[in-house]
Amino acid sequence: MQFLHGPSDRQAAEAVRCRIDFKYALGLELDDPGFHHSVLSDFRDRLAQGDRADALLDLMLERLRMAGLVKERGRHRTDSTHVLATARKLTRLELVTEAVRAALEELARHAPEMLDGLVTAEWGERYGRPVRMCSQPSHPVARLTQTGLDARDLLGRFRENRPGQVLGPMLEVLRQIMVQHFVVDARGQLRPRTERDGLAPARIRIESPYETGARWVRRGNTRWTGYLTHVTETCDETSISVITDVATVASAAVTRLPECVPGTVTIGRFTIVTTPSTRAFADTPSRGMKPFVHGCRGKESGVAMAYLLGREDATIGMVKERGGCGDRA
Repeated sequence: MQFLHGPSDRQAAEAVRCRIDFKYALGLELDDPGFHHSVLSDFRDRLAQGDRADALLDLMLERLRMAGLVKERGRHRTDSTHVLATARKLTRLELVTEAVRAALEELARHAPEMLDGLVTAEWGERYGRPVRMCSQPSHPVARLTQTGLDARDLLGRFRENRPGQVLGPMLEVLRQIMVQHFVVDARGQLRPRTERDGLAPARIRIESPYETGARWVRRGNTRWTGYLTHVTETCDETSISVITDVATVASAAVTRLPECVPGTVTIGRFTIVTTPSTRAFADTPSRGMKPFVHGCRGKESGVAMAYLLGREDATIGMVKERGGCGDRA
């Protein structure tokens, strides 16, 4: 109900208390007092742990199969949508500065003695609070170079005091960001990378020290930092549409469609270009839903379909014509 109507957690909890249609949909009595709005966020957090959402989807599909609402060898379709990361957009200077600040806080919690003699009053001014800069900060290259030198000193201090020990999470993120954004020139000087030095590709470039899996992606006129979610559902004309699989991947990880082989499969108005099945992605169970025809729209969904199916005998491809199952893809 919250997904359909789009209310906030507070508004959804209030609707459960006051609206008859919500009570009816949830099977509650008219005098049911409802629940506190924080229960919704707590439930979402629990659902995200230990693949509980997948287990719930498996159970739902099994019950639907027993009821005859879902069958094998039917029509499936896959489409993708972008998901924004829960992180603000950072410039390169802001990213490196915030990564240094996060690493300092990590060391201050677990090994504060390591910062003695390293952190000065100037460090406190640069990294003492969350980084928020104006659109055109003064001397950005000089400040970025100084931040890189501070990061190198910080990582060097850790290696001197803890030789052979694995870096903490924030220190490891800082190390990766340093590799992506800095280079040591022929004179042994640390400086920011330029296009001539070679910049890190978007598929591996870290955009936030706190959400390292998010990637910056451009698809046509749409630009975002986050992920791609691929949703697969049934689309037979004589039965209801049911979601059978959901996969979220790093947006930049899906960049191409497998090579097509000659030939098409046409059923009614649903035309598919056949391609060889691929196992380039990790094997993912198809939850027993073996499709007779599996369509998608867009090259990202084409790769995702191969990822979701993971089957050597699958018919996969891109929808070339609108109509039938493809209309709603």
